[in-house]
Amino acid sequence: MTRKQKRLAVIGGGMGFILAAVLLVMFAFSQSVAYFYMPADLAKTPVKPQTRIRLGGLVGEGSVVRGAGSTVEFAVTDGSGDAVKVKYTGILPDLFREGQGVVTEGTFAAGSREFIADTVLAKHDEKYMPKDVADRLKAQGLWQEGEDTQ
Repeated sequence: MTRKQKRLAVIGGGMGFILAAVLLVMFAFSQSVAYFYMPADLAKTPVKPQTRIRLGGLVGEGSVVRGAGSTVEFAVTDGSGDAVKVKYTGILPDLFREGQGVVTEGTFAAGSREFIADTVLAKHDEKYMPKDVADRLKAQGLWQEGEDTQ
């Protein structure tokens, strides 16, 4: 092999390595993407079972039911009249309570409309809530600027 052929082989191998790395990173990101929905969004466009999403809104008043062990069932609502039943097994955040903002992450169970959450994040006020969620809740009259919901 001539010097030119060796140089081209090294450059080609390096480009192949970089291409493989970029493809692996893109694949990893596509697997970890979780789109954000509110109950009204899910009523309009249902999500396929086993599709990972984030579900946000307010914990429905009177909807928290504690089961055996650390299993908790509750409803997430956004004031539109739509509510999504959520089942979570684990320790809830200290700020979790009825009427409080919450973001859950998980999938819908196959064959039912029950959302199985593996992560629950409780929100204290709008400065910790994603801007689009706070804007939607304000537009629906469920969230007032400077309101203390504790």
